[in-house]
Amino acid sequence: MTPGPRPRAGPQAPLLAWFDQRGWRAAPFQREAWRRYLAGDSGLLVTPTGSGKTFAALGGPLLEALRLGDAPPRKRRGVPLPPRLRVLWITPLRALAADTVRAMSEPIAGLGVPWTVAMRTADASARDRRLAQAGHADVLVTTPESFALSLSYPDSPTRLAGVRAVVVDEWHELLGNKRGVLLQLGLARLRAIAPGARIWGLSATLGNLAQARDVLLPHAPSAPIIAAPRRRPTLETLLPDAGERFPWAGHLGLSQLARVTAVLQRARSSLLFTNTRAQAELWHKALQSVWLDAPETLALHHGSLDAGLRAAAEAGLRDGSVRCVVATSSLDLGVDFPAVDQVLQVGSPKGVARLLQRAGRARHRPGETGHVVCVPTHALELAEYAAARVALAHDRIEDRPPPRLSLDVLAQHCVTLALGGGFEPEALLAEVRDTDAFRGLDESAWQAVLDFIVRGGGALEHYPDYHRVVRDDDGVYRVHDRRVAFRHRLSIGTIGSDGSVQVRFAKGGHLGSVEEAFVARLKPRDRFQFAGRTLELVQLKDMTAYVRLATGGEGLVPRWQGGRMPLSTALAAEVEAILAKPAGSPEMRALAPLLALQAGLSALPAPDRLLAEALRTRQGWHLFLYPFAGRAVHEGLAALLALRWARSAPNSFTWAVNDYGLALTAQAETWPAPGQLERLLAPEHLLDDLEASLNLAELARRQFRDVARVAGLLPPSLPGRAARSLRQLQASSGLLFDVLSRHDPGHVLLAQARREVLEQQLEVRALDATLRACGQRRIVLRRPRGLTPLSFPLWAEALRGQLSTEDWRTRVQRAAVRLEADHGRA
Repeated sequence: MTPGPRPRAGPQAPLLAWFDQRGWRAAPFQREAWRRYLAGDSGLLVTPTGSGKTFAALGGPLLEALRLGDAPPRKRRGVPLPPRLRVLWITPLRALAADTVRAMSEPIAGLGVPWTVAMRTADASARDRRLAQAGHADVLVTTPESFALSLSYPDSPTRLAGVRAVVVDEWHELLGNKRGVLLQLGLARLRAIAPGARIWGLSATLGNLAQARDVLLPHAPSAPIIAAPRRRPTLETLLPDAGERFPWAGHLGLSQLARVTAVLQRARSSLLFTNTRAQAELWHKALQSVWLDAPETLALHHGSLDAGLRAAAEAGLRDGSVRCVVATSSLDLGVDFPAVDQVLQVGSPKGVARLLQRAGRARHRPGETGHVVCVPTHALELAEYAAARVALAHDRIEDRPPPRLSLDVLAQHCVTLALGGGFEPEALLAEVRDTDAFRGLDESAWQAVLDFIVRGGGALEHYPDYHRVVRDDDGVYRVHDRRVAFRHRLSIGTIGSDGSVQVRFAKGGHLGSVEEAFVARLKPRDRFQFAGRTLELVQLKDMTAYVRLATGGEGLVPRWQGGRMPLSTALAAEVEAILAKPAGSPEMRALAPLLALQAGLSALPAPDRLLAEALRTRQGWHLFLYPFAGRAVHEGLAALLALRWARSAPNSFTWAVNDYGLALTAQAETWPAPGQLERLLAPEHLLDDLEASLNLAELARRQFRDVARVAGLLPPSLPGRAARSLRQLQASSGLLFDVLSRHDPGHVLLAQARREVLEQQLEVRALDATLRACGQRRIVLRRPRGLTPLSFPLWAEALRGQLSTEDWRTRVQRAAVRLEADHGRA
């Protein structure tokens, strides 16, 4: 929206007049979205943050309400008001729901549309819950999980029948996961209830936009994709001074504290993003020690903090009382912070789309360009920033591939519908096949899902707890057991549990949660750093850590599993290309001495050649390989190579991986023979060798816990009772896994767990593609006299798994100093 005049006629005139009163002019993409909606179209709207997407999506339904003359409901004694839900707005985060309600209220009131807006989320007020349950909200803002929950009630068809518009906000965040699959199934049911409803997705830029549209709108293959003008962010990198020693490895970046503080002081308001919650805690603590303003102007925000603490940080950004928030991806999405002047990214963003999203949090105002200050934590991250700059310039953004045939989600959805009045299997199969996720669902898999929800499958049919759904005499599948209904509604959703322990002050007050594995290692009076405070453990009871504030001293920082982000395939390819031909960017000029050192000691990687380095240290004989395929692919590749190499030369191998490559370390002397690397990298027999090199059964056993929870095999913790620990959940799921493996090896959920291990954890498709790509590249084997700039981070990573009485960071820093002395300062 930009200031200026506007046309004054046509169906959009009321909304344009309201814009005119505010000194705005509707952007072309907004007017196009309104026009297409009023013409009856569904579509996908691709907008950068801060461009006016809420007005673009809401404008069409508002104009339609004015045209149809929506009137306020008239109450008559003894006659209940009919449901009047008109707009269903689905958002992936509860925090976005509250922000969306605020953004909607202004145009609804300004146009005089007699609509009531309510939320249906876990954070909703009693008034909103009442309105949502009765269907007396005209606009309902909800999450995929709350939407699925609403379908479990028999009156859902009545409440949803009048829906005219569905808006799926931040669709890119749902496209590539099971939450999106659950939403696809819910939207298929909604299309059956309200076939005239138009569905619009709002998304940030993706590499696979057409696919994103088709997944959301399988019933409308020619639906429009309307794109707002791109806001190209500006990038600034905090470069090391000439001659300054800069770490070769590491991922905290606290050596940059002085530079970061100076950058924060130059702006009124800043967001400082880190890639992990542990890193956010450490950076917040470090900034506290040098913060010159009032302490309350510095805040912390991540997903493990209490919702009240996060809301306070968000409110402080909005009203200007907070100058800096240290955050993780918990603030990536579209909460409006127009007052934020700059964004800082500590460490590599690991993906082009993520950098775009975070940069857009700054200057979140129409017509303005985001700015991001990049804070490298070690030298090679300079190349990742330079590569991101190139990718942004050429609009090379990552794809988000959608999951397919997630049968655990389908089983959950079937029980939900059996609760919501029941379903006929033939009609539901047709409805389910109308989604992208289950278009390829065959009859045998469908029958296996039905068999599972009715009797648990063959091995569990003698256990009444797994008999949830009954097929009645009329052929309709229904739930009759109130206990089944209660437990199912508690467990609706696909977000997995990480075995968290609540953190509370002993005298009252909730701070958030940390992982059970971390707290289990602590003893009473041990200290740890959390929620921007140094805490002392008082006691651990009923999955709750009771704490008090510690006076002075340091504390351990919790580590959360899965916190380390992998480098995206798209950005990894850009990094490899830019290392082969360094461009003249500021980052690559700063990195030039290090690259010259790498070239002098060994060689530089390149897209047309595969660099390998073989050398010996005190830890053993090392082979370093640099496919630039990302950490997850390298994990499977390292296990594969170790197995194949050991077959030809019996040995004991360990391995370490990062986003650039992998390191194999042998205990007995061994070097690759001529042509051996090519044979080790052959794509043939990939699945057989993976199964032999990794304990796939154990990986599947662990994955089975999440699959079983989504499908409803693991009952949820009941309100008022102590939550079950992660160990108890894993034991329960492990027992089920063993029973099914022994007595029902073809069970639908066992197959699902194995498939997810291969597709998600090992990324077998990407691994196969990497092996085939390696076969097309010339292998360049070098034998440097010592560690190189590329091999040093892998060597340092391998040290983490070794027992030593010396701190890991001390050992790495000492080794780096020694290497720099040997090779010259880089």
